[in-house]
Amino acid sequence: MEKGVSADKRRRALLKKIKSKGFVRIIEVHDGLSALIGQRAQAKQKNKIIEYDGFWESSFTDTASKGMPDAEIVGYESRLQTIDEILNVTSKPLIVDGDTGGSPSQFEFLVKKLERLGVSAVIIEDKVFPKRNSLDPSARQTLEDPERFAQKVQRGNDVKISNDFMIIARIESLIAGTGLEDALIRAEKYIKAGVDGIMIHSKEDTPEGVLLFAKEYKKLCKKIGKRPPLVSVPTTYNLITDQELADHGFNIIIHANHLLRSAHKAMKQTAETILLNDRNFEAEPLCSSVQEIFKEVGFEWIKSQDRKYSKEQKISVIVPAAGKDPVFKEKPKALIDICGKTILERQLESIRKIGLRNIVVIRGFKGEMINQKNIIYYENPDYEKKHSLHSLFTARKSMDNGFILIYSDILFNEEILRSLMQTEGDIVLIIDNSYRYHKHDIDKKLDLVISKTKPSSY
Repeated sequence: MEKGVSADKRRRALLKKIKSKGFVRIIEVHDGLSALIGQRAQAKQKNKIIEYDGFWESSFTDTASKGMPDAEIVGYESRLQTIDEILNVTSKPLIVDGDTGGSPSQFEFLVKKLERLGVSAVIIEDKVFPKRNSLDPSARQTLEDPERFAQKVQRGNDVKISNDFMIIARIESLIAGTGLEDALIRAEKYIKAGVDGIMIHSKEDTPEGVLLFAKEYKKLCKKIGKRPPLVSVPTTYNLITDQELADHGFNIIIHANHLLRSAHKAMKQTAETILLNDRNFEAEPLCSSVQEIFKEVGFEWIKSQDRKYSKEQKISVIVPAAGKDPVFKEKPKALIDICGKTILERQLESIRKIGLRNIVVIRGFKGEMINQKNIIYYENPDYEKKHSLHSLFTARKSMDNGFILIYSDILFNEEILRSLMQTEGDIVLIIDNSYRYHKHDIDKKLDLVISKTKPSSY
């Protein structure tokens, strides 16, 4: 299971990565499972491990995964549900495909909602509502008036709370056939309106158009005096590498629909294979194992957490503190002060850090001085007459589910306890092997342990 991240930290992560790396790779995801795959995907390239820097929640793949066409038919509430699924299982930045943004009022609502969820950016395209998918060769692409679109951007900026949230304008001039000059005019208007990034879109199978735009964009931004990040979506012009696009000035590179398309092809092939063979045996090589899916979605993690917390909630930690030390006669040895805290206080901190809550202390000598809260106490009035083992067994009622015995005059790191909790042995000893490095009194009695294997060190 992925470690959680706050909405604020996730939101600011995209700009932070762009500034530190120069460009980011983004992969399309359309549900929780595809998001997990995108989160964990890695490859070795030139002796370096690379991974995706974030995710693209695509309108096309989101609606297609619901069996619907990409024509702004699926509403924002449904889209927001998908976004929530993705955010729930990942920690990397998320960019949302906002289609046209709807009406200015709808766009204001969308910006507020996405920013609050921790989304890093929304990209809206400068086409009229309802839009048609840009890669559909038969669809008519009608561009929005650039002044009206710039006003929508301004209204979105007005409701933003944080500068970490980006509103990116997707310019469709090359898609609609109105050319480079129109794209640059629109880019200038949108930048002056306060847009946080520019995406230039193309459905050509070569990158020349977007590369030429990138070259002129550099000049335009120098004239304006600011350069918002530049975005590329190389779905059709896919022979160019991410690094080459970055070398031409692109800061965000989105692989916009590949996880859904690959899943679609695999599902069709599997379904047809089962029908063809009248059984599912031949389809097995096309499928992930059930155990792989269990692992991907965190089922094994749930089982390990169940084991962990079941053990931590049941097991007792017993601290015998009844004895009277011949040197420290004023109070129990557990109450010796070490840099502002007693030994017992430091022990309790370490015990509680790993989730152990069932803590037992056996009192005897000046036992009234030991009065920590949320502790189970047992009394041993015979601490001067009987062996320490008798003192331990005054707490036998707390031993039914196993216990950890900790002497009251020992300081230790909680990682030792954490390792102890992960062991499966019935009786496990934690041994201090540092005695050999210390000078001892002549004839001092030492309890030594001989082991066949080298003990772990801390």
